[in-house]
Amino acid sequence: MAELPELQQDAVSTVREFFAALEMNIVNEALELADPGIVWKNTSLPDVRGLDRVRWVLAGLNKPQFGFRVDMHHIAATDENVVLTERTDYLRFGPVEIAFWVCGTFELRDGRITLWHDHFSWENFLRGTATGLFRAVFSR
Repeated sequence: MAELPELQQDAVSTVREFFAALEMNIVNEALELADPGIVWKNTSLPDVRGLDRVRWVLAGLNKPQFGFRVDMHHIAATDENVVLTERTDYLRFGPVEIAFWVCGTFELRDGRITLWHDHFSWENFLRGTATGLFRAVFSR
């Protein structure tokens, strides 16, 4: 396999650009910032390993009835290869939007994301789901 060229931007900019592309449902553009061996971890869920598998999961959400957006509260690089995020993620399923808190760790090599590790509270996710359902039903 041919080696990918090193990206020439700082790690925080790479992570910001990654989320901007995900918000616009441009999965392929987001994944241009990822290493072929990327590992995507989520609290208590199975790891998703490799670019093709991450693309498959994200492409499943790339439909008109689904949506994703993020409010980035804090983002910082601990060094040139590790970025920490604190954010609120919003997942939309039809008229229901679920908001929940996420803390993420991103590790980069040669400017590309090799690890995307999100930590979240299932309690907070379920509270966001209940709130989203309530708003969808009673905001009509």
